[in-house]
Amino acid sequence: MKHSLRLIICTDLRESFRSRWFLLYSLAFCSLIVLLFASGVTESRVQGFSGLGRLLLLFIEICIIILPIFILITTVRTIVSDRDSNVLEYLLSFPVSLRSYYFGRFIGRFIAVTLPIALALILSLMWAIIGGTDTPYLLFCYYILLMLSLIINFLGISFFISSCVKTQEIALGIAFFLWLLLLAFIDILLIGILSAGIGEPNVVFSIALANPLQVFRIGAISLFDPELTVIGPAAYFILDNFGKVFFSIYAILYPAFLGLIFAILGFIVFKKRDLV
Repeated sequence: MKHSLRLIICTDLRESFRSRWFLLYSLAFCSLIVLLFASGVTESRVQGFSGLGRLLLLFIEICIIILPIFILITTVRTIVSDRDSNVLEYLLSFPVSLRSYYFGRFIGRFIAVTLPIALALILSLMWAIIGGTDTPYLLFCYYILLMLSLIINFLGISFFISSCVKTQEIALGIAFFLWLLLLAFIDILLIGILSAGIGEPNVVFSIALANPLQVFRIGAISLFDPELTVIGPAAYFILDNFGKVFFSIYAILYPAFLGLIFAILGFIVFKKRDLV
């Protein structure tokens, strides 16, 4: 099983490295880091943030929008595409178990998605050290864990969708709708519900904290604003019920745990459906 799992991972990585999306994805994040440094962002000070911390603050805001939709669009067709093109039937003709195929694809895609972001962040760290920029190492490490958690979350959701649908078009439609829904529940819909006086505020805040994008956003904000003053009354709910340290842990573990649950559910569906 270990050999077949390693084989599927290597196959997925070779496929990803040869694809145009991987090249564009890598160039996008590395170019973004270069442009942010070239624009002098690290030398500016906004709300007390400067240096590498200021750059990470901007990088976080961009990742909240770009990273989920990119993972969903490039991953949600993985299994259904293999089924339609008969690649799945071909791979399973070898001594490869369903578990090795499914989780090999999952791990391979996780590595492919993570590498460009890791490269961009390492580039930013090296640039900051060489340039003598203020470098908060603890914040940097925590941010990497947040990013890994978000990647696992949306990979798990993508594989679950890909296991359930019958066509690539339906998979893409569901992925795009889910992305819009999660973005809407970051602020827009919740602010509207609170403004209209509908529902108990604590219930609304609890719903918000079930959204992995919202958890990632608040976890990232807590790096720069421990008192969470920028999110208003919701800060009292979070700090009173979680506390600073526990919420920082929750922001890492919850999205990753949710993603793994969806990945396992996807595997259960994948085993029970017709494979070809």
